[in-house]
Amino acid sequence: MSVLALVFALWLLLWGGVLLAFAVPLAARWREPVLRCPLLIIESDDWGAGPLAQAAALLRLSALLQGVRDSHGRPAVMTLGVVLEVPDGARMAATGCAEYHALTLADTRFEGVRAAMQDGIEAGVFAPQLHGQCHYWPAAVMAAAQMDGAVRAWLGAADPAASEDLPSHLQSRWVDAASLPSRTLSTDAIQRAVADEASAYQAVFGSVPQVAVATTFVWNDVVEAAWREAGVDVIITPGRRATCRNANGQPACVDATMLTAERSLTGQTYLVRDVYFEPALGHDVPRVVDGLQQRTRQGRACLVETHRFNFLRAPERSFAALETALHQALAVCPGLRFITPLELAHALHAHDADSVETRLRPRLRAWRARLDEIPRFRRIAQLTGLMLPLRLLGGTT
Repeated sequence: MSVLALVFALWLLLWGGVLLAFAVPLAARWREPVLRCPLLIIESDDWGAGPLAQAAALLRLSALLQGVRDSHGRPAVMTLGVVLEVPDGARMAATGCAEYHALTLADTRFEGVRAAMQDGIEAGVFAPQLHGQCHYWPAAVMAAAQMDGAVRAWLGAADPAASEDLPSHLQSRWVDAASLPSRTLSTDAIQRAVADEASAYQAVFGSVPQVAVATTFVWNDVVEAAWREAGVDVIITPGRRATCRNANGQPACVDATMLTAERSLTGQTYLVRDVYFEPALGHDVPRVVDGLQQRTRQGRACLVETHRFNFLRAPERSFAALETALHQALAVCPGLRFITPLELAHALHAHDADSVETRLRPRLRAWRARLDEIPRFRRIAQLTGLMLPLRLLGGTT
């Protein structure tokens, strides 16, 4: 064997070792479906029970979304992560916050909010999904209120409360974070709570929830199983599952990672939402445009996360940024299509020919574009020279 042949054989052996070491994440990204065209969903959480100013914001959002159409004539879509309850401040104040009392979305005080939601649903621009009965675990907030005057004042406020004003760790619904690190809730408590909130959701919207997104992205297998019993088919994730709040109050105890179209243990479809658009915090138009272009190269849908507080606390900036982002998205991706999470999940698993790519070369390009997100893989591929054949395989230079 010549020296050149020996060197080449050693390189192949080295590359094979690298590919073998990263076989699991490489294979997972190959199995992940590749989409034929750019898809965009604006995902917005925390709507429902809460400040009454939401009604006007929702009507304005509906009008804005209806004014932006994709190449098929469909208006832009925004999901509404719905919260079904806040504290009834007047009743709680009357008891010195000794007892928890709820003010639900079905209350007459929220008639304008419900009507604005329904108008947008009928116009095809709002897609409601279950965010939670409340944006906290009531017993945890009640316990925290005994030690924290600000939490106690929040519980007894005269006007419907904004969950955004709670300390971050208390906004997690599926753990007891009254003290940190958080404690796990019992299976029975979770099952009862999910059944109750699914019933409350159906009472407001006339159907069982089919899509769920956990508050603060902290949840576990027990929650997923209870969601399945309640009718939830699709779970929105950030690509990983945190199951606790640590001693610093941060989401932690990550026990699972997931890619789009992977299934939960109980059979639900995971979707990944990982582009952040919070104009009130400085996450502005480029976040959406750059995220869309990157997800399109990866053959993925672009799910953009935003929250109610943007449109209540910095409305002019946020409405203008959203409209600009949508128009710029259409400009950089003329074939862009708007879609709901439920439609996306169904298309992925049905291998819908209009949505899911089956040709080898486009799948290779998308797979290659996904590899950079694998921790340490890009650096090792560069150091070993593996990046060059991968670039050629993906059709890039």
